[in-house]
Amino acid sequence: LTTPTLTVLPQSSLFTGDSVTLTCEVDQSWSGLEFLWSKNSNTETTEAATKTIDSVKVSDGGEYRCSARKGGYYTDYSEPVTVTIYERPKAKVSIKPDQHVFRGETVTLRCDIDGEGVTSWEYSWYKDGSGSVFSELQEHTFSPVTESDAGKYSCYGAERGGSRTSYISDEVTLTVSQRPKAKVSIKPDQHVFRGETVTLRCDIDGGGVTSWQYRWYKDSSLYSKLQEHTFSPVAESVTGKYFCYGAESEGSRTSQHSDEVTLKVSDIPKPTLTVLPQSSLFTGDSVTLRCEVDHLWDGWEFLWSKNSNTESTEAATKSIDSVKVSDGGEYRCRSGRGGYYTHYSEPVTVTIYERPKVKVSIKPAQHVFRGETVTLRCDIDGEGVTSWEYRWYKDGSFYSSSELQEYTFSPVTESDAGKYSCYGAERGGSRRSQHSDAVTLKVSDRAQTVLSVSPQKWLTEGDPVTLICEVYSSSTGWTFSWFSVTASPGNRYHYQLLSDSSRGAGGNYTVSSAALKHTGVYVCRAERGNPAYNTTYSNTQPVWVTGVSPQVSLVISPSRTQHFTFVSLSLSCEDQSNSDRWRVRRYTENEQWEDCSSLLWASQTGSTCTFIFTFTSDTGVYWCQSESGENYHPVNITVHYDVILESPVHPVTEGDTLTLRCLYKFTTPQNLRADFYKDGSLLQNQTTEMIISNVSKSHEGFYYCKHSERGESPKSWISVRASRSDDLNLMIIGVTAGLTVTFLITVFLVLLWRYRNNKGVRSQSPSSVSQQQNSSQTSEQNQSDGGYNTLLSGTGHIYDSVDATIKKDINTDSESGPTDLTYAEIEHKSTKTQMKKKENRGNNTESCDIVYSKLKLEMDQGAGSSDVTYAQVK
Repeated sequence: LTTPTLTVLPQSSLFTGDSVTLTCEVDQSWSGLEFLWSKNSNTETTEAATKTIDSVKVSDGGEYRCSARKGGYYTDYSEPVTVTIYERPKAKVSIKPDQHVFRGETVTLRCDIDGEGVTSWEYSWYKDGSGSVFSELQEHTFSPVTESDAGKYSCYGAERGGSRTSYISDEVTLTVSQRPKAKVSIKPDQHVFRGETVTLRCDIDGGGVTSWQYRWYKDSSLYSKLQEHTFSPVAESVTGKYFCYGAESEGSRTSQHSDEVTLKVSDIPKPTLTVLPQSSLFTGDSVTLRCEVDHLWDGWEFLWSKNSNTESTEAATKSIDSVKVSDGGEYRCRSGRGGYYTHYSEPVTVTIYERPKVKVSIKPAQHVFRGETVTLRCDIDGEGVTSWEYRWYKDGSFYSSSELQEYTFSPVTESDAGKYSCYGAERGGSRRSQHSDAVTLKVSDRAQTVLSVSPQKWLTEGDPVTLICEVYSSSTGWTFSWFSVTASPGNRYHYQLLSDSSRGAGGNYTVSSAALKHTGVYVCRAERGNPAYNTTYSNTQPVWVTGVSPQVSLVISPSRTQHFTFVSLSLSCEDQSNSDRWRVRRYTENEQWEDCSSLLWASQTGSTCTFIFTFTSDTGVYWCQSESGENYHPVNITVHYDVILESPVHPVTEGDTLTLRCLYKFTTPQNLRADFYKDGSLLQNQTTEMIISNVSKSHEGFYYCKHSERGESPKSWISVRASRSDDLNLMIIGVTAGLTVTFLITVFLVLLWRYRNNKGVRSQSPSSVSQQQNSSQTSEQNQSDGGYNTLLSGTGHIYDSVDATIKKDINTDSESGPTDLTYAEIEHKSTKTQMKKKENRGNNTESCDIVYSKLKLEMDQGAGSSDVTYAQVK
């Protein structure tokens, strides 16, 4: 037998885990051979010519030989074959310069296999677990690397010309990112002030670099290699533009350069203190004080000083939402940081005033009448504002804005009525006043005046009387005028202004001693405003004056003032001379002036007026009128249907007895048991007549009677006149006083005349002017309207004398309170005796003495009204 040949497949040098097959080959093809395998002199027998190890271990390595045996015959051993087993190596990936690189760098992946037995490798690269080989080089380079090259890489090696392979490497991650950019920060700020401490810092975020070396440049020149560079204290010389970048301490990577940052070093600043909206404010306003340095940065602390009291805050503004007077004062501020402070600002004075109140006034009054001129005025009482713009509201809605304080309606209409309020807004400023209370403007139709008489319209000579003129539902700002009313044929009214109408101030026109000439019908009218607004004429108001010893008497038959309807009635004017020169006239309730001769159911014969039938429309005042127009003895006659009061026609003399009866038309006798009343108060009940003995002035009044079933009578005025002895005493006193005053005034006028002649007066004296004015008034008073004379017509020259009490502090505005004026009359008569008059009757050269009264002025402090009293001199 030949010597066997030992072969090893795939090869004799293997890695653990490989498979190996040893084959013992003999040339002859003998069957039934046994093979003896020897490893390192250790022998084993087997029938197989091959020996296979599926996963070799290092211990499987050694020197192998084999021989063949057949029967007892053995071949020689084969040549020994050494099988070498190495540990299988593992590939390792390395990335240069780093696993975390920046886009644009050059990156090299390298696959290293550290193991024995293989001298030459072929490499395979995998990315992100893909089965595809993307490279077979031991080193794979990305130049430049991009974000798409990022990923997880692994590799392994295969023996070139052999069967052995390495383990695959662990995956290594390649990260590709943007190159980081350095950033410069300056603390406390880019703009600092000389003396502060300033730190420049270079920060680089990201990039995977753990250690940087820093490079600082100032104005493009290398300046420092520190991450932080501090200037303490800083000076103006370090002002400049700075930037930095980083270089990897143990590597090649660098950051991007930072942006340039300018460091500005200035001198110590002085803040500016501003106040918004303004430094002069009203309570309740909001104010903001702002402390401004050249630039405002983070980290500043502000110190506020008010009247030298300091407080610290982080805010550059100090706001007060609702200021009080105590918030006013002198404010200053300064700022600081890190123990460094600026100068104080210039002081600013904040002045707080009480918010002014506003009041709306309406002139002439809150209640006005269509056609008047009405002015709304907005008054603002407060300090601090010199110029206002006025805002008006009507019924709660904005109405008007004007620079004018007053808003005028001319003429006013009903549509202007409403509730008005206003406030003021500072012109060119932010301040506002309070809002006024609303004031109601009421606009009515044309104003109506109402005229009344006090104490009553039936008077006896010498009684005082006052005409009271009022504007219906309005009392403010009016001045009044009084007129006498006359009627022409057809009852066309004529209004003649009383010559002394100006005496009636405050709505009252007073005559202290009524005379026959004051009998008449009156109206009044009021006016106010500029231009003047006039009311309509008032209602008519008659005044009837009965003489104490009348020249003529009106005789009534039956002799009473109340009469039944449908009966005859006679009225006669009787005097001591010629009764035919009188005629009967009347003034009825429907304000008609009529002659008896013009009446349908009456006729005038001589001085007698006879009614065939009486009607209720015949109720009125009847009097006797002479051919010259003089009026005497007015009597109020009332015509009533069933119940009347029987009372005397003429005034009752004091001390006499007054008898009143109640009459009923439809019984005989006509006396009716009834209750008697005076001025609404019960005097006597259930009697047929009421008798008052010893009548006095207190018994004057309105009387009537009343029956529970028949009804009640109209009211009749009962006048009481003084007794004759009283009249005589008064006459004596009056004549004595008159002569004394006349004498004194005459002496005074003579002295005055002599004084004027001596001085050579060039201008007219006040007394002559006064005389001319009085004469003018007298001539106007005695004029008549073409034969239709006023009931005021009379004889004699009447002058009014003023004894005035003038009050200080009287408001002359239209809103003044009422002023009561009381007048007496002065009658100028010839000083000659009656006998002398008769002797010289018709002599036109008869002299007259002019009597002037004394004008007395008294000053009274603080009086609320002015009472003017006039004495009577005849």
